[in-house]
Amino acid sequence: MTRTRFRSITLGLLVAPLALGLAACGKKDETTAGPTAGAALPKVAAPAGKAWADTIVKTPEGGYRIGNPEAPIKLIEYGALSCSHCAEFAKESFESLRDDYVASGRVSYELRYFMLNALDVPASLLATCGSTEAVIPLSEQFWAWQPNMFEKLQAADKSQLAAIDALPKDKQLPAFAEVAGMTEFFASRGIARDQAAACLADTAKARALADQTQKGTEQFNITGTPTFLINGNNVGSMGWKELEPKLKEAGAR
Repeated sequence: MTRTRFRSITLGLLVAPLALGLAACGKKDETTAGPTAGAALPKVAAPAGKAWADTIVKTPEGGYRIGNPEAPIKLIEYGALSCSHCAEFAKESFESLRDDYVASGRVSYELRYFMLNALDVPASLLATCGSTEAVIPLSEQFWAWQPNMFEKLQAADKSQLAAIDALPKDKQLPAFAEVAGMTEFFASRGIARDQAAACLADTAKARALADQTQKGTEQFNITGTPTFLINGNNVGSMGWKELEPKLKEAGAR
């Protein structure tokens, strides 16, 4: 796939003033130390009438967390909606992570968007355009749909992309999201087109996403996606079969 031409176009859109650095999808980090094995932790009951798997909040760091806010094991994923390895991880992990770990109250899961490349800017703006409770489910659905985005971009001819590049800057990102199929995808899931256009024009939010990416790189040495933190420690970029034992080592068993 000729993703370079898509990246060059989108880097000239809203992303250009953000000084956005690009990383790699699925790159293995050097920091892979896991938590020290300890005793199994007891399950933590949710408040009456609630379930931890239904508890989703936005965190002060800009992520979206599902589960017990006081969970003794805090899992954070730096993920990119354009990343195929993140999509694979979501497919392999989410039901088990939610139902076996988050629901127990022992593990919370937080998704922090990482701007792996310029495709992630419109995708992340649209995924966070609705309610807080919808963000993680929408992200999981987007990852499942992700191959369609690449197919649509591959099918777009040069004249379409050149026409987008000629638009005023504030019109380019919505036009690109339309060609990539993102607008249609989110419209079918409750994000109306007018609402989507407003979210795509939110430069402050786009800058916050870029800043979050930069902070993750500087603070936690995030160099690829998906990369995971367990209780603040970078345990590396890996799949579910490698990550699940680390959660068990931390006491989620």
